[in-house]
Amino acid sequence: MLGLANIYTYKKNALAYILVSCVLYLWFAYDLERTEGSKLILLYGCLFFLGFQIIKTSGFYFRVLVLASILFRVLFLFAIPNLSQDFYRFIWDGQLLLEGFNPYLYKPYDLINGAGIKIPMAQELYNGMGPLNASHFTNYPPLNQLCFALGNLFPGKDVSSSVIGMRLIIIAADLGTLYLGKKLLEALKLPSNRIFWYILNPLIIIELTGNLHFEGVMIFFLVWSLYLLHKGHWKWAAVTFACSVSIKLIPLMFLPLFFWWFVKNKRNPKSKEILASAGISKLFVFYAMVGITTLMFFLPFFSMEFISNYSKTVALWFTDFEFNASIYYVLRAIGYAITGYNEIGIIGKVLPIISVLIILGFSFLRKNNSIPKLSASTLLVFTIYLFLSTTVHPWYIATLIIFCVFTHYKFPLVWSLVIVFSYLAYLGIGSVDKSENLWIIALEYLIVFLAFIWEVFLKKRLPITLAAFKF
Repeated sequence: MLGLANIYTYKKNALAYILVSCVLYLWFAYDLERTEGSKLILLYGCLFFLGFQIIKTSGFYFRVLVLASILFRVLFLFAIPNLSQDFYRFIWDGQLLLEGFNPYLYKPYDLINGAGIKIPMAQELYNGMGPLNASHFTNYPPLNQLCFALGNLFPGKDVSSSVIGMRLIIIAADLGTLYLGKKLLEALKLPSNRIFWYILNPLIIIELTGNLHFEGVMIFFLVWSLYLLHKGHWKWAAVTFACSVSIKLIPLMFLPLFFWWFVKNKRNPKSKEILASAGISKLFVFYAMVGITTLMFFLPFFSMEFISNYSKTVALWFTDFEFNASIYYVLRAIGYAITGYNEIGIIGKVLPIISVLIILGFSFLRKNNSIPKLSASTLLVFTIYLFLSTTVHPWYIATLIIFCVFTHYKFPLVWSLVIVFSYLAYLGIGSVDKSENLWIIALEYLIVFLAFIWEVFLKKRLPITLAAFKF
C-alpha cells in the first residue's frame, strides 16, 4: 500500500508541476520582452527547475511526459517570438520563394529600395528583421528555405499565420525526434526516458518552438540518420544526413567522425600486419551520397552569383559577427592590448583551422564505431568548436543537448541553463544593438568550463573521456 501511495503522490506532484509550468510558459510566450532581463532569468530558471521535477516525479511515466512535451509546445502556437527577430527573415525568404524568386540573389535592403520585386508584407518584414539582417544575403540552406515557404502557406496573409505555419513544422520535427530518439535509446539498451533531457528542456521548447529556430528540424534528421546507421541502413542514413545538412550546414563538420564506423581493422594472416582498408569503399559511397544529395537540394538555386553571395555570407560568421564568445573574447582582449584594434579578421580565420585539426584528431585517433562513441566524439568536437567560435547564440546548444542523450555527459544541460545570461546583452536597449556585460559572460563560461573539465577530465567513472584516446 505504501508503494501505491508513493506512486499516487509522485503522479499528483508531477501534474502540479506541469500545471505550474503551463502558466509560466504562457507568461513567457505572451508577456515577456527580451529587455526584461530579471523577469526572463526568473521565468527561465523556474521552468528549468520544474522540467527537472516533472521528469523526476513522473516516475518516468512515458505518456505523461509525452503529453507534457506536446502541451508546452502548443502553448506557444499563437505567440510572436520575443527573444529573436530572425523569424522575419525566414518569412521574407519564404515569400520570395513562393513568388518564384531565388532568395539567395537578393538582399532585403536592395528590394525595399527599388529592385522592382514586390512581396507580401515587405515593409513590415524589413522593419522587423532589422538593418543588419536586411543588409546581407540569406545564408539558410535550401531545405530550410522549403520550410520557410511551407510555413507561409498556412492560411492567412499576415506575420502571425506564417509564424503558426513554421511553428507547426518545428513541433512536428520535435515529435519525430522524440519517437526516433526513444527507439534509438531502446536499441542501444539505454534508458528511453533520457530523450526527455532534450524534449522537456526549456531551452529547446523556448528557442526552437518559441523563437522558431530550425535547429530542431536539423536535429530530427540527424537522429534519424543515427538510427538508420545503427540499424545497418547506411545508404538511407547518408540521405537523411544530407537532409540535416540542407537545413543547417553544421553537420558537415561531423562527417570525418564516421571514418571508423565504416573502416574496420583487419589483420593480414601472413604478415600479421593490421590493415585499415576494409570498408573504405563504403565510406566513400557514404560521403558521395551525402555530397550528391546535398548538391541536389542546392541545384535549383545554382548560379555563379549564388556561389559568390553564399560563400561571402557564410564567411561573415567567422570574421564579422561576435556574440557570447569565450576563448575568442580572451584572444580579442589580447589583440587589443597588443595592436589597439579588434583583430577578429585574423583570429576568426585561425580558430576554425584549430577546430578542423581537432575534428581530424577525433576522427582518426578515436574509434567511433558505435553510436555512443560517435555521439560522444560529436558532442566533444562541437563543444570545442563553440568554445572557439566568435558567435554562440543560445539555440546553438540544442545540438549538444541531443548528443548528450546518447552519452554519459551532462555538461550541455548545465550550459543550457546558464546560457540564458547571454540575453542580458539586451537590457535596457533597443532590439538591434547589443552591449554585452563581459563579467556576466565570464560567469556563464566559468560554470560551463568547470562542468566540462569535471566530466571530461576528472570524473573517473565516465567510460568515454579524452584520456581514452589511443595515440
